[in-house]
Amino acid sequence: MTKLGVITNGISRDLEHALKVMKEFGLDYAELQFVWDKEVGDLDAGQRKRALNLVREYDVKVPCISRHVFGSIPMSTQPGSELHNSHMDGLQRCIDMAHEFDCGIVRIMSGKKEMILWGSHGAEDWNVAKGAWDSLLKIVEPAIRLAEKENVTLVVETGNGNMINSSWTARKLIDDLGTDRLKVLWDPANACFCHEPMWPEGYETLKGGYLGHVHIKDVQVDTPKANLEVRKMGEGQLADLFQPAADAMKADGYDGVISYESVYHPGNGNYEEGFRSCIGKFKEIFG
Repeated sequence: MTKLGVITNGISRDLEHALKVMKEFGLDYAELQFVWDKEVGDLDAGQRKRALNLVREYDVKVPCISRHVFGSIPMSTQPGSELHNSHMDGLQRCIDMAHEFDCGIVRIMSGKKEMILWGSHGAEDWNVAKGAWDSLLKIVEPAIRLAEKENVTLVVETGNGNMINSSWTARKLIDDLGTDRLKVLWDPANACFCHEPMWPEGYETLKGGYLGHVHIKDVQVDTPKANLEVRKMGEGQLADLFQPAADAMKADGYDGVISYESVYHPGNGNYEEGFRSCIGKFKEIFG
């Protein structure tokens, strides 16, 4: 049976309210990102205990602790620097929380995007952000060592504005690091901005053990105009690609969680209303 969930703060940062709503729709997996007034990794001991009690009370599982570790840091960041250490400290707190919540997966991001990483026939001299990719490997490598020590799996998100913004770059990162402690948190909507199709290219790239977790939302992007519109589920540019990708994941035996990322509202800023208008279509396709 497909494991379906939601990033809870997309309904509400009030965790109990979010859990009530998601259970109303038969979702069993509560992905934690922002809870009450804090990002995961910043909750104090009392708040973590309260959150764990709620998770148990509402009989849900936590599939991923989703802090923005390494989010937006420049590629000039050096391991051991104050900035890098602060992100590693945040990662350690998230790993500690993952152990408390019996969750084996913790998200990381991948730093501020440099646009052109490789090139040839002149681009290598004039356009490539020299050294950026090697810098990313150095930034992430200590996180891999920590994950090995703590016996957790990290997932790197294909994120807008991040160095890893496609299935292709995510797979290359894992291959270049040579690790089985890092998987891909595939967000195909984010990859739309770099023009990587969800199906078949995006999904096929991740076959063979790379896929660790999934975020789903629908969007319409206009890269030349630097514009992004979140769309109601099934009304954006991914509308015709969700079903074949969902069918392929089922056929291939993907056994991880697929989380709905509730970042759509119908123009009034009410994200719970947006969630309620989209979750039926999400379940119909991926359930």
